[in-house]
Amino acid sequence: MDIRSDRQKGLSYVELGKKYHMDPRTAKRYAESPERPEYTLSEPKPTKMDPFKPVVDEWLEEAPYSAKRILEKLREMGFDGGYSIVKAYVSSRKMDLNEKATVRFETMPGKQGQMDWGFFEDHLVYEDGKWKKLYCFLMILGYSRMRYIEFVTDMSTNTLIRCHQNAFRYFGGYPEEILYDNMKQVVIKRLLKQEDSTLNRQFEDFAGFYGFKPILCRPYRGQTKGKVERTVQFVRDNFMVGIKYNSLADLNGQALAWCNKVNGNVHATTNEIPFERLKKERLNPLTREYIIDKINLRRVQKDCLISYAGNQYSVPAEYVGKDVAVVALDNMLAAYYEGKQIALHRISYQRNYGVPAKAPFRFCGERRKEWSGRSPRRRRGRSRAKFLPTRLSILSITGGSH
Repeated sequence: MDIRSDRQKGLSYVELGKKYHMDPRTAKRYAESPERPEYTLSEPKPTKMDPFKPVVDEWLEEAPYSAKRILEKLREMGFDGGYSIVKAYVSSRKMDLNEKATVRFETMPGKQGQMDWGFFEDHLVYEDGKWKKLYCFLMILGYSRMRYIEFVTDMSTNTLIRCHQNAFRYFGGYPEEILYDNMKQVVIKRLLKQEDSTLNRQFEDFAGFYGFKPILCRPYRGQTKGKVERTVQFVRDNFMVGIKYNSLADLNGQALAWCNKVNGNVHATTNEIPFERLKKERLNPLTREYIIDKINLRRVQKDCLISYAGNQYSVPAEYVGKDVAVVALDNMLAAYYEGKQIALHRISYQRNYGVPAKAPFRFCGERRKEWSGRSPRRRRGRSRAKFLPTRLSILSITGGSH
């Protein structure tokens, strides 16, 4: 035995106690024992905490309550033990939870993404005649480590949704769930359990439209979305150092080039290229477009026309009487119904001698014959009959039917 051997080498009982972390009297007993001692674990003594340990574990999973707060909650349940026993148990459980939280969390392909905001307080951008603060939208896919960043001048819900859509387009789809902290653009009222929390209605509608599940981090557990938080720091240290830009569009052009570069390099953790791992993600494809501005709706009239900026544009006949959403992108006007694009026109900025309604770019075929045969309709007290061109003149304007 080591104790007896050390004793024979001349170590005192005090020295043996220090070396083997025991009382000197215990060391003496072992050193003088003629046989090798057998060690047995005794059953732990029951404590007053035992019946309450499961509920304390559940509380600590939800939030890092202090031992005093735990004691107050236990008192309400009839616990009559002391503070020291509660403090000892809470301390040991918090150590276990912290070790569990720092273990690297890996996800299956297509399962999860993580999103966060970054605020770059040392950088401004000149937009709309004034200097504005600069924020950064960041998203990373858990499996492939594909990154997407985009700079904006506000963190509104509309901006958050638009950045999501841009990220989905960049990735070529979206995962089953996305992890968020408790930002107000996602959750209005955060309670201990996610199912009891109140999500932002507009963002909840957006997530439901595509079918991905927003996952809220447990309060005070920042390690849960460590991948995206490391990306925030990576952007600060790798992209923003020494950056020069003359506009928000210029900055985002550089940001996109940076994303392509880092997603094309070998990732330090996976030892693979994110673009290559992206092929295994099996993301949900983008099959329809979410309309952010729900107020920008147009009622389709009986002549298959909708009005936009003083001109009129056609949509298919089956949408007569329905409200469709219109979105202007560059010089194109797109019309959507229930997320599906139903028409696309070039926006006209000309006025035909002050005519309030220009000829449509495309026609719904079932209504063409009705165009010249209808009786004039009164609008705002004026007749539009003299403003309705013949079918021949319409075709000459548009270059034929599309």
